[in-house]
Amino acid sequence: NKDGKVAPAILAAAQIAGVDRIFKVGGAQAIAALAHGTESIPKVDKIVGPGNAYVAEAKKQVFGRVSIDMIAGPSEILVVAGSTCVPEYVAADLLSQAEHGVDSQVLLVTTDEALVGKVQDEVERQLAALPRKEIAKQALAHSKLVVVRDMDEALELTNRYAPEHLIIETADYLQAAERVVNAGSVFLGSYTPESAGDYASGTNHTLPTNGYATAYSGVNLDSYHRKITFQELTPQGIRDIGPAVELMAAGEHLDAHRNAMTVRLE
Repeated sequence: NKDGKVAPAILAAAQIAGVDRIFKVGGAQAIAALAHGTESIPKVDKIVGPGNAYVAEAKKQVFGRVSIDMIAGPSEILVVAGSTCVPEYVAADLLSQAEHGVDSQVLLVTTDEALVGKVQDEVERQLAALPRKEIAKQALAHSKLVVVRDMDEALELTNRYAPEHLIIETADYLQAAERVVNAGSVFLGSYTPESAGDYASGTNHTLPTNGYATAYSGVNLDSYHRKITFQELTPQGIRDIGPAVELMAAGEHLDAHRNAMTVRLE
């Protein structure tokens, strides 16, 4: 913080997680230090985690020198809601992301036109009590409430938007979830707010935004692993696949590649 101290909750969480080194540095300069190394901060192999626009740009610029998880931010949420949803819950879910920043975007997609007014009323009521209401107001200014013909159209729109957070509050949410192709993390039913994923349900809240969910996953255990492949051929294996290797190498005009197999076949 501004006094140069780390929040006690962060230190406690780090100790529980087994962290053995903490560097009190942030922003784009922290990304540069981790990517290049300094006298006091060692160079790392991978940088994982969210940050502001400057951190995101810094991660983008050092990609290649180090591995990164993805370019993340600003925050976004899309709620698919039906007539059985609770408007109070839907409004709360939308505001939970709107308060992140003025560039956040929240969307409601519904087949129930009557729901739109109910949610709008709830948003106004809950917004008035928020300490960060001025930030949320600006985010809401470029957010959308979308009425669609049916669930087919709702899910098509959802998959094209590829939201960072997707909440499905419909009667048939399990069937709808099976048709989700692009999303960072999906929250099912009326009792699963996005904040559960941020803090306690077990998933990571560093997720792809800006449509990146079409190509990237959120941070998970795989983010901390690399995969190495191994192979071994026997004499019979050489006889089985050797001719295919020769043929394909010849097709690429890589004669030394072909010969490495030919000398063994002979």
